[in-house]
Amino acid sequence: MPARTRFDLKPGPATREAFGRTLVELGRENKDVVVCDADLSKSTMTTYFAKEFPDRFFSCGIAEANMVGVGAGLASAGKIPFVSSFSVFVMNKGFEQLRVCVAYPKLNVKVVGTHSGISIGEDGPSQMSVEETALACSLPGFVVLSPADEAATKALVRAAAAHIGPVFIRTGRPKAPIVYDAGQVFEIGKAIELIEGRDVAIIANGLLVAESIRAAEALEAEGISARVIDMHTVKPLDREAIRRAAEDTGAIVVAEEHLADGGLGVRVAQVVAETSPCPMEFVGIRDAYAESGQPGELMEKYGLVARDVAAAARKVVARKR
Repeated sequence: MPARTRFDLKPGPATREAFGRTLVELGRENKDVVVCDADLSKSTMTTYFAKEFPDRFFSCGIAEANMVGVGAGLASAGKIPFVSSFSVFVMNKGFEQLRVCVAYPKLNVKVVGTHSGISIGEDGPSQMSVEETALACSLPGFVVLSPADEAATKALVRAAAAHIGPVFIRTGRPKAPIVYDAGQVFEIGKAIELIEGRDVAIIANGLLVAESIRAAEALEAEGISARVIDMHTVKPLDREAIRRAAEDTGAIVVAEEHLADGGLGVRVAQVVAETSPCPMEFVGIRDAYAESGQPGELMEKYGLVARDVAAAARKVVARKR
């Protein structure tokens, strides 16, 4: 059943902020939780943990690959390490170490990328991570999470800490619209149906969840009933939720702040092809790096707002008919 029928979508804290606050709570509850950062703690918000637990915080400098190796060593010693940096740095610079030192030995390392996507804004393309979901999903054994708001981030950071094995969590820089009540329950690998719908299913994660809700509300006024699903876990996917969406609606839109090639959409399409083929459309970044600019302007320019989700829904519904 849907979590709610109407959504205010008021601005809430950034998901990176929610990560940093939750990390402190975990540190108070479990002395084995430790943190590594690559000289960006004031931006990743691990600075909160560093201030309260300085003996359990390791500043690794501008050396993301080495940081991943340190995290792997800590996991080998029985700790629960959270290693954090901007997504673009921890995934791109640390990929070989993530592959060899974490994924291959299946170590209990939690990797948190902040400033994901193009909504980082003015910092420009060198800081924007638009391929990290694909990279993380390519690592065998990794769980990959992309929370939509504060409540989702808090719950999924806790779920990651409890999970035995490597996890990647994608968080962002801007304030995230509030989608969930504080008590919403989250489970790794279990999608959440936010709005019921019979004509088309919109599957999204991260900031595109709120945009998909706005799109569904606009479509409702046009007589199109859109189901909205938060696929907060990109790996492992909730295959059953995807199968039901395909069978019940016969049309799917996938929306994400990531390259359309290799992201959530590709993974959902694979499940649809295997279970219940139907027309699909994809809202994502199209084979390009974004330019520097205001976050909202960039999201509009690169087709990642409610208007674009609604247009994709109309198109796929027309194809179905």
